Amino acid sequence: MLKTKKGKYECLRWLLFPLLLSLIFPIYASAAQDSPYLTLLLDKARHEELYKNRYWQTLLHYKKTPLGIRSLIDDPNFFLAEGGKHNPEAELEATIRALFKESDNETGHPACKFIARFAWLKETLSIDMTKLPVPECGPFKQLMGQIKPESATLIFPTSHMNSPASMFGHTLLTIQTADKSKLLSHAINYSAVTTDTFGPTFAIKGLLGCYKGYFSILPYYAKLQEYSDVDHRDIWEYPLNLNEEEVKRLLMHVYELDSIYSDYYFFDENCSYDLLFLLDAARPSLNLTDQCNWWVIPLDTIKTVKSNGLITEALYRPSKTAKINQLASLISKTGQEAAISMVKGGLEPEQLSVQKMSHDEKIGVCDLAIEYLQYDYAKKELSKNTYQDRFLKILQARSLLGGGDIDRYDIPAPPQPDEGHDSNRLSIGVGMMDGDMFQEVRYRPAYHSLLDNWNGFREGSQIIFADTALRYYHTDEQLKLEYLDIIDIVSLTPRSNFFHPISWRMKTGLLQKTGADGADHMVYELNPGGGLTYKNDYLGLCYIMMETDLNLGNSLEKRYAAGIGASSGFTKTLTEHWKMHFFIRGIRYEVGDRHNTVEASLQQSFILTTNTNITIDISRNKTHNLYKSAAILCCNFFF
Repeated sequence: MLKTKKGKYECLRWLLFPLLLSLIFPIYASAAQDSPYLTLLLDKARHEELYKNRYWQTLLHYKKTPLGIRSLIDDPNFFLAEGGKHNPEAELEATIRALFKESDNETGHPACKFIARFAWLKETLSIDMTKLPVPECGPFKQLMGQIKPESATLIFPTSHMNSPASMFGHTLLTIQTADKSKLLSHAINYSAVTTDTFGPTFAIKGLLGCYKGYFSILPYYAKLQEYSDVDHRDIWEYPLNLNEEEVKRLLMHVYELDSIYSDYYFFDENCSYDLLFLLDAARPSLNLTDQCNWWVIPLDTIKTVKSNGLITEALYRPSKTAKINQLASLISKTGQEAAISMVKGGLEPEQLSVQKMSHDEKIGVCDLAIEYLQYDYAKKELSKNTYQDRFLKILQARSLLGGGDIDRYDIPAPPQPDEGHDSNRLSIGVGMMDGDMFQEVRYRPAYHSLLDNWNGFREGSQIIFADTALRYYHTDEQLKLEYLDIIDIVSLTPRSNFFHPISWRMKTGLLQKTGADGADHMVYELNPGGGLTYKNDYLGLCYIMMETDLNLGNSLEKRYAAGIGASSGFTKTLTEHWKMHFFIRGIRYEVGDRHNTVEASLQQSFILTTNTNITIDISRNKTHNLYKSAAILCCNFFF
């Protein structure tokens, strides 16, 4: 019996031993890991509260929110501590502990993977490198050897209205190498990864943060080709006064963001805002990300960078479209047609010599044909063999004509985008509607309308978001919402012999509309349209569009009305300080609430300063066979 009990207890001991070992081992393991030197570093970091240091929070992209602090990085691979996205203190201690880990993988070791964090901790804590098993971080050293960074430049490709992702323009950075060649520099770009091409889908997903944004480093010449040749976008380059050490810190932060994603939001966490983290990492004394409002636009970030003394000058790089338009303006319409015919294969270049035109005109035709041929090839309108064959023939014809006046091809730089008006606008107005006086207050957070100060903006472009107007009528003694333009985008791009863009518009929001009872009622409107624009010496940009319109509201029969119609008008810059826009629009609603609407409006803008102007709008409207006339004068302030 005794023997049996002893055997049972011994068996129980061996069953409990692994359990006890599993409980005790982490204590010994932790004690072994927390060496005296590690404990010293952790105590020092806690005593100095380094997790509150602004530079540490910059490297981790921490920001305060109404729900507490959080990192704008969404990739879990960026954090070493569980809950590190919301806990800078835990992430700091986890990073310090990770530096003591043994690893044969240079790329995967935390000191190399998060090299900017390591460099900062090394300097701040005065870490003795002989006590850390930190590898050489060869891949990063190799990258630095390839790039050989010396300086940095902020790049702004201007807006491209026919691309939903590029309506506000874009910003990126370039790192200049020791050989000073801009084309050999490296571009640092942050953008959303998407395959969506349908504009509304792209916009909605971008607003909701449905795309992942990544940083990338690629040759600058590749980005130049994309933006300048394909997207018709002029480029502005703003050299930054960062020194070599600051540029190195910038690259270190980019390196640790490799393959790390953040949710991309069009209006705040976008290409421009996230680039500011790199500049804050480069120069710790900056605090650019905290100087931005909740609505972040590329031009606003450029102004922020400039106001902090980082920008030294502005350099203009015209697009392929601008070059072609400049060359075309120097020759006759006959010469333009000859250049197009050479590109399309209708006129052999050697036949140019027998054409009835001056010697200078022939030179201009060849130079224009070369630029246009390159444009067509970039747009994949020509095969490689066809391009090479025609390109060589045109070059041969051009060489026979000798040199020309190269200076006349210089394209004058337009006003700098960063010197244009600010994006927020507050308007105070007074007006009259059929004899009833009213006052109006409007606020618009973004961005630019056809009548705003056009210096620094593309002619014929309008991008309006969340434009809200409150109106007080004296007769009713009521303050009411006159309209809320959620989106109001217009792209008037003139067609020519060389380019054939489609002009378009998209408007959606709430507005007051006259009902069958003669009273105004709030309805929701969705109004897309498309058409053609041409430039005229007398009227400016003249356009005509086909439109559809959908109205939803309780005041409508069946609560909706759908119709089709057209609009036509022109916008003309009369003087440096005076611009005019006239249009007429008619819609016939045949589905739901059946009625017709016709309106005409004459709008004028008088520019006082860069950020102030006065607008006058006189309109006449007929809805349900009821006429209404209105006039309003507004003082507009941009900030």
